[in-house]
Amino acid sequence: MTRTLAGPGTTTQDRCPSAFPYWQALDKPGVKRTRGLVRRLTGFDFLPTDEQARALCNDLFSGDPTAERFVDEVYHGELGPKKTREMLDKALVDGIDSLDDVPDAMKALFEEFETVPDWVQPELVEQGAAIWRRWGTMLFSFAGAETLEIYTEAAVATPLSLAGGYAGDNALRRFLETCRFWIDVSEPGALLTPGSKGRATALKVRVMHVSVRSRVAKHPEWDIAKWGLPISQTYMLLTLIAGSLTPGLALWTLGYHTTPREIRALIHFQKYMGYLLGVRMQWYPETIADSIRALMTTVISRSYDSGEHGKELIESYPQAFAPRDGHRGLKRLREHYNFRINSVYSAMFMGPGTRRKYSMPKVLPWMIIPIVRFPLITAMELTRRFVPGAAGVHEKIMCAHRENWYRAQMEGREAQFDASGALRR
Repeated sequence: MTRTLAGPGTTTQDRCPSAFPYWQALDKPGVKRTRGLVRRLTGFDFLPTDEQARALCNDLFSGDPTAERFVDEVYHGELGPKKTREMLDKALVDGIDSLDDVPDAMKALFEEFETVPDWVQPELVEQGAAIWRRWGTMLFSFAGAETLEIYTEAAVATPLSLAGGYAGDNALRRFLETCRFWIDVSEPGALLTPGSKGRATALKVRVMHVSVRSRVAKHPEWDIAKWGLPISQTYMLLTLIAGSLTPGLALWTLGYHTTPREIRALIHFQKYMGYLLGVRMQWYPETIADSIRALMTTVISRSYDSGEHGKELIESYPQAFAPRDGHRGLKRLREHYNFRINSVYSAMFMGPGTRRKYSMPKVLPWMIIPIVRFPLITAMELTRRFVPGAAGVHEKIMCAHRENWYRAQMEGREAQFDASGALRR
């Protein structure tokens, strides 16, 4: 849907991809009935204002102009990926001034990246990062499982399918790269310390996103009128919500206690992390209520149109953890546990109706694992919250565990965050 809105002295183009039928969904009897009932019972409207919804829809066509210019003119320009990556690595450690003959597009990217916005509250950024650290590998499992639900949407599944990272035999390797990103950006002080590994990883991921967006947008399988821009601002925002609001609420079902104040810190942490990743929304939800509204905008606008691409992504994820050929003993036992527990989490955090459409691993009798763990995790959380000194010890244990888990899975490999790879189709 495309509309032109006239305001005082301005004319703006209002667009919404055809496969994101938000405005049509507002008129569905079920949506209207549920929205009215929730309003009457709680006084809360779970959908945004029309102005906010228009901003979210418009940002489905918005990208990251500063980083896109860098990728077009430098990364895929005369310097080429290898030389650009060397310059990028040096600038991220020693600063942009350590380089000679820096292209203007690279200067502009670093000027934006290194500018800390006035709205940033360092104490909230660190508090949010600390919550990620204390969740340990549970963050990885939850994030992987909750993402499966949105793979039903071609706007999300098509870029991932074309890039091939999360599909088939590549699924575990690419997921582990994402885990490396989560670890790096949540280390103490990582996002606000110049030259930190967390900031370097964030910019590399930003460049990778832009590179994939550029190639997918030109691909004959991509339909911009139907889906908007690949890896759009709105879907990047939803990824940030998936790392703050949704785990903060959903992990209570597993015994993890995250208070409303902590969720607000997570939202702020994610907002600054999003800034480093190039997220520049017309409307950014900064409260729990507005985050719910942004999330519900997508929930009622789903098209379930990803077809075989979504099927491959969804079914590849739990199978990525299956025991590998040739592994024996403790290593195989560990892989078997990872496979089963991630299959259980996939079942817990996917809609039952969605899950039934795909070939997913059986979860019985392994569903008993989170049930048995619930009182243990609850006891751990209560100890952390109320016993002096326990929180620091708990965080160190969880950080060590997530690093050990990651190293065991990678088997000596290192995350590359490569932005130069070709599409697989």
